[in-house]
Amino acid sequence: MQEAIRNEDVDIADYIVDDDVPYYKLNANNSSADDERPETPITVSVSYQDNMLATLSMLPFDDHHYMLAQHLIGSLDDDGYLRRELEAIVDDLAFTQNIQTTVVELEDTLKLIQTLDPPGIAARDLRECLMLQLERKHHDQAPNDVAYRILKEYMEEFSKKHYEKIQKGLSLDDEELKEAIHEILLLNPRPGGGSAEDTRTSQQIIPDFILTVSDNQLDLTLNSKNDPDLRISRSFQEMLSSYSKDKKNKDLKEAVTFIKSKIDAAKWFIDAIKQRQHTLLSTMTAIMNFQKDYFMQGDETELKPMILKDIADMVGLDISTVSRVANSKYVETPYGTFLLKSFFSEGLQTDTGEEASSREIKKILTDHIGNEDKKHPLPDEKLAEILNKAGYNIARRTVAKYREQLNIPVARLRKEV
Repeated sequence: MQEAIRNEDVDIADYIVDDDVPYYKLNANNSSADDERPETPITVSVSYQDNMLATLSMLPFDDHHYMLAQHLIGSLDDDGYLRRELEAIVDDLAFTQNIQTTVVELEDTLKLIQTLDPPGIAARDLRECLMLQLERKHHDQAPNDVAYRILKEYMEEFSKKHYEKIQKGLSLDDEELKEAIHEILLLNPRPGGGSAEDTRTSQQIIPDFILTVSDNQLDLTLNSKNDPDLRISRSFQEMLSSYSKDKKNKDLKEAVTFIKSKIDAAKWFIDAIKQRQHTLLSTMTAIMNFQKDYFMQGDETELKPMILKDIADMVGLDISTVSRVANSKYVETPYGTFLLKSFFSEGLQTDTGEEASSREIKKILTDHIGNEDKKHPLPDEKLAEILNKAGYNIARRTVAKYREQLNIPVARLRKEV
C-alpha cells in the first residue's frame, strides 16, 4: 500500500486503490450476458384522422367544402366523435381561418364524412354512431331493422336495460328481442379506437422484487436489474495517484481537495442507495411474512386485513415511508406481478369475531356475480344477504361500495335476455 500522504486536511490514503489489485476485481456485476435486457417498446401508428384525410379526395368536394371537411375531421375526439356544436364550429372557422359557412353547409359536409371508414365515425353521440353502423351494414335498409328501431325509438330504455318496455312497444317476442340486442352489442361504440392511447409508449413493468416458492419456503430477492452497479470513476483514482508522486504541485493539491469532496459525496450516495435497498427489502419481507398464507398458495381469500401501520410497526419505519414503497413498487410472484399496494386492505368482523380482508369480500362478490343468472342478476340486498349467511357482517351500502370499486354495474345493468 502506498504511504499515506497528508497535507493540511487532505488525506488521500483511503481514496487510492492498491496498485497490486486489478481494478476489475474491485467491481461486482450481478448480471450476466444471458440476462434479458428488454427495450421499452414505443408504438408508432397512423391515426384514424390521418387515414380519413388521405381518403378525403374520394368525396365530391370543391376547395371550400374540402377545407370544411378537414376542419371537421380535425375536430373529432379520440373516440371518433364530433362533440363540438356545429354553431360553434361556424364561429371557429370564421375567426381562425376566415372561412364563411353555415350550419346547414357543415351538416351536409358532415354527412359525407360519415360515409368514410371506420363505420360510425364523426357521429355526435352514441345513438347516431350505432345507427350509422347499422345503416352501413344493411346498405341503407336499416330503418326496417329491429335493432335500428330500438336505437331510434328506445335508446334510453335500451341504455337502462328496460327490455320489457322495448318488447312491448315494438311487439317483439323473446327471440326477436334477443337477436336485436345481440346485433347492437356487436357494434363499435368507439370507432376512433381511442387513438391517443395507440401512440403512447408501451409501458413495461420491471418488478422491484422477485418472490419464489421452493420446498414450501418463500424466497425473496431484489431484482438485479433494479440494483445498479455503482463505483467511483477510475480517472479519480489515477489523479490521486499522480498527486501521490508529485506532492509539491500546487494545482494537483487543489485538484485533490476537489476530488476528495466528490468522492465523499459519491460514497454518501452509494450508502444512500444501499439504505434504500435495505428499506425496500425489509418492507417487502414484512409484507411477505404478514401474508405468508397467500404467497404460499396464491388464493386471494387467504389475504389478511393489513394496513400501513401494521407493516410500519414491524419494520420500524414511518407510515409515510411504507406508503411510498407500497404505491410505487412491484413484486413478481408465481401468481403474477403486483403492486405492493394491492396487498393492503381494511378488515371486516365475521360472526366468529375474526377479521376478514376487504379483498377477500371482493373476491367472493366477484365469484357470486360471475355465476349469477344473467336474466335475474343479484341485487346488492341479495349479495349482502348471501355474505351475512356466510358469516360476514356487511351492510348493503358496503356491498355497493365494493361493487363500484370492482367496476361492476348495478344488477339492472347486468341483466341479459
